[in-house]
Amino acid sequence: MADKDSYRAMLAAVQAFHDKHDFRHTGGEELTYRIALMAEELGEISACVTKGRPLGELAEECADLFILLLGTAIAADFDLADAFWHKMERLMQRESRMIDGRIRVSEFRDD
Repeated sequence: MADKDSYRAMLAAVQAFHDKHDFRHTGGEELTYRIALMAEELGEISACVTKGRPLGELAEECADLFILLLGTAIAADFDLADAFWHKMERLMQRESRMIDGRIRVSEFRDD
């Protein structure tokens, strides 16, 4: 197997999981369903943080979300690595502001 830290190795592992359970033909790659699963994982991440659960639980829930994101890239047939680097390039051009005591980086519009 390729370097375990590489995007391609992680993508291949998630593809193998999809193949094992035939997600393509059993509804596992349907995008609305995947969004619901991601929302569920965000709720579990939130519970870890707000309830002070151990960092290991937070890491596991974040891994679940990351796996779902990779699987969504597979299901929707887009290159998440390319999308990541394109977005990072745009984000690095943005300005930041302090809003309610927290940093916010966005495309601010003066409406």
